Amino acid sequence: MMLHTASPGLWALAWRRLRADRIAMGALAVVVAFLVMLLLSSIGLIASDWEEEVAVNYAPPTFVGADASVRALAAAQLPRETPPNAFDPLAVELAELKAQVRASHPPAEKATTLPFGADKWGHDIVKKTIKGGETSIVVGLVAALVAVALGTLFGALSGFYGGVIDDLFNWFYSIFTAIPSILMILTVAAVLQQKGVMTIVLILGLTGWTGPYRLMRAEYIKHKAREYVMAADAIGAGAMRRMFGHILPNVAHVALVQMSILVVGFIKAEVILSFLGFGVPVGVVSWGSMLNEAQNELILGKWWQLAAASGAMALLVTAFSLFADALRDALDPKLK
Repeated sequence: MMLHTASPGLWALAWRRLRADRIAMGALAVVVAFLVMLLLSSIGLIASDWEEEVAVNYAPPTFVGADASVRALAAAQLPRETPPNAFDPLAVELAELKAQVRASHPPAEKATTLPFGADKWGHDIVKKTIKGGETSIVVGLVAALVAVALGTLFGALSGFYGGVIDDLFNWFYSIFTAIPSILMILTVAAVLQQKGVMTIVLILGLTGWTGPYRLMRAEYIKHKAREYVMAADAIGAGAMRRMFGHILPNVAHVALVQMSILVVGFIKAEVILSFLGFGVPVGVVSWGSMLNEAQNELILGKWWQLAAASGAMALLVTAFSLFADALRDALDPKLK
């Protein structure tokens, strides 16, 4: 009796190679941890109170300890009772009103130090970094999804049909690639003149489709002449079915790798835009806005906000880059 065993597919082989790579699995664990943090922050389980003033201004990290200036500032911010002025006819009424307000709204106790310090408003840097990561990671993921979707669509149409459609998309591609990417991003940001997360997503998505387009166009040119596509054409499958029902599943790994690479670039681009003043609006925190604030704090010797934002961004970007490289090698059909 003969046993027939099915050979593993592309994704099974890729997962097998990824599991054998310890660096890739470690990078994946870091990326998953950041995504879990993003999910918990978005639903309000963590860092929802990041705007509360829980410490004195510029409170240093716990491992540094409060200095004399911070202790003096904490003492100065304590509520004080002031005796009524005998020459003011409304002094007694004002004193009673202040006492009622103080009784109904007691002042919150402010810690002098936090695990990673506080900013100039007394916000917890750890919670602020988590909330800023929510904005930066969402921008990176959604903008990469938009860019890859546009690049895949344009590349499919250009590579499958060819002719005038191919020339038209190649003309647009040449225009976008002729201008340096950072200048293109800043130009679109200046034209839109509206700050917001969705604006940054549109800026990055509309300027980042060229890389996926070039690769997907080449894949569609190669696959449209293969036997399985010709067989689908022979049995009456339409152009859309052949493009997205037959060819796309066989080239999806290229789009996936491109998306993982673009996420890293777009997170860094959001930081640059927010640092230059084209990023998130006032009231929305991101790693870029934190770095923008930190440049003035460095003059005063307050380095902890810069260290927290840059450290979190460096950790995520490094992990995502390592995972993207490992994923690209794992999906390489030439590797056995």
